Amino acid sequence: MRQLALGISPPPVPSFDNFVIGANGELVARLRELADGRLAESIFYLWGETGSGRSHLLAAAARAATRPLVVADDVERLDEAQQRVLFNRINEARESGGAVLAAGDAPPAQLPLREDLRSRLAWGLVYLLKPLTDAERAHYLHSEAERRGLRLGDEVVRYLLNHVRRDLPSLGAILDRVDRLSLEQQRPVTLPLVREALKAAAE
Repeated sequence: MRQLALGISPPPVPSFDNFVIGANGELVARLRELADGRLAESIFYLWGETGSGRSHLLAAAARAATRPLVVADDVERLDEAQQRVLFNRINEARESGGAVLAAGDAPPAQLPLREDLRSRLAWGLVYLLKPLTDAERAHYLHSEAERRGLRLGDEVVRYLLNHVRRDLPSLGAILDRVDRLSLEQQRPVTLPLVREALKAAAE
């Protein structure tokens, strides 16, 4: 008999403390300073590939902010009107002591935005969000599994890293599926169970 999967743990609220830092220690330290007003810069731009944690860090900074902070994610998708709004917000922040935190998938010079906005974004601090190593991704999988009350063997972790998209949102999503299937079928997390979860996700 299958058990209804009612006990799946909700994802944690994004914060600086639960971000997997990897090689991004300096970036996160500067973001903390931006949020609490210790950083003199009023413009902060970070970029990286999809799934690298940009949205997590923007949400963490917005939650921790003790100063006026304008947050703009995925700026490469802004239309003309939205670009104009962001440009004005940057100018206002520089005059009022507030700050603008923006993120995108490319450095400012390569963004498909109006030239004056690209220039404004490049005026402040610009950081590349560096990808995690395999060891750091494995640590994330073990930590997230433990938070869910699961135990992942090293062979399961290696299998996931070789068969699933390696960004953390994708790894977290497949852990949710594995967690649900394990609870429904009252089975431990083994390679056969993980393969079933991946097959179901692909259907």
